[in-house]
Amino acid sequence: MEPSQSTRTLIGVLFAFFLEAGASAADPGVVTPSTSNAKIEVRADAPRIEFAEPIHDFGKVDSGTFVKHSYIFTNAGKATLEISGVKPGCGCTTAGDWDKRVEPGKTGSIPIQFNSGGYGGQVQKTVTVSCNDPAHPDVLLQLKGTVWRAIDVTPTIATFTPGPDSLSNETRVIRIVSNLDEPLTLSDLQCTNHGVQAELKTLREGKEFELTVTALAPFQTQHIWAPIIMKTSTSRMSNITVNCYLNVQPAIAAMPSQITLPGGPLTNAPKFDVTIRNYTTNSISLSEPTINVQGAEVKLAEIQPGRVFTLTASFPQGFQSQLGQPMEVNVKSDNPKYPSVKIPIIQMPSVGTQPGAQTNSAIHQSASVSH
Repeated sequence: MEPSQSTRTLIGVLFAFFLEAGASAADPGVVTPSTSNAKIEVRADAPRIEFAEPIHDFGKVDSGTFVKHSYIFTNAGKATLEISGVKPGCGCTTAGDWDKRVEPGKTGSIPIQFNSGGYGGQVQKTVTVSCNDPAHPDVLLQLKGTVWRAIDVTPTIATFTPGPDSLSNETRVIRIVSNLDEPLTLSDLQCTNHGVQAELKTLREGKEFELTVTALAPFQTQHIWAPIIMKTSTSRMSNITVNCYLNVQPAIAAMPSQITLPGGPLTNAPKFDVTIRNYTTNSISLSEPTINVQGAEVKLAEIQPGRVFTLTASFPQGFQSQLGQPMEVNVKSDNPKYPSVKIPIIQMPSVGTQPGAQTNSAIHQSASVSH
């Protein structure tokens, strides 16, 4: 039975691997990792980084504790090891002053600090170390453990995104659970914004509570930020704060709100996608997309009936807008209150354009809905 194409390919790759392995053995001064695309030679006299503990488990700590740990590494190579960068995976983890040059046979350290505030349960953070070890130019370190919180609040933010014509109240439920041995008491619930109502209920005496947050319609302002604060009976977490955030959506929104072309003349024929979302109570129909750019084309597709649409605008190669030329995409709507959606188009200045000059007269605007 004749082997398949995929089987023949695999045999070829394995055959090439053993050939390269044999070539490496013939020259003890060169270590050659085998790849299907390229041959990377790593000399034996190069620097080599080795970590004593690339994964550190800090165990169990209270939330808010600053966890500190130094990763120890050795230069097991035969040339000076240079650490060019240490990049933590997020802002809660920071690197101290690490050893940047380590001679062969010597050790160095990379101090790391993790702020556990705001975390609860099991956590895992990463740190990327960049160096001149040709075999391991980037090494991934891990910091993991468990963060204990006296009180778990889930979620910590009550978020509301009602439509522009919404007439119904919106409610979010926040779960509060005590991890303390002694009973917990919550009191003095405060919310200073009259557009938000908060109610606290006990589910299990001293252990579990439910905070109901309601945004009251009709919504008088476009944006509301309101902290909800309550006192606790424990000194380990004397107050609980739940932030309430309300953002009334526009009737019809386009993302991105404008089309930005690179400086002209365009070296290719670019396409840009714009998503249009309907946040009103009723469904809408969009039609007759137009674009006032010579040689450009625009197409409209309905993704979710009456709710989500996609516009695709295509521009010709070599296009360059003229000074004073307003450009936009216009789409008709069957909603009598919002009869059209306009998306402005701008083109960035070309390389070498004098300061203050623009390739068109469009000022940076957002997509607009005509009333």
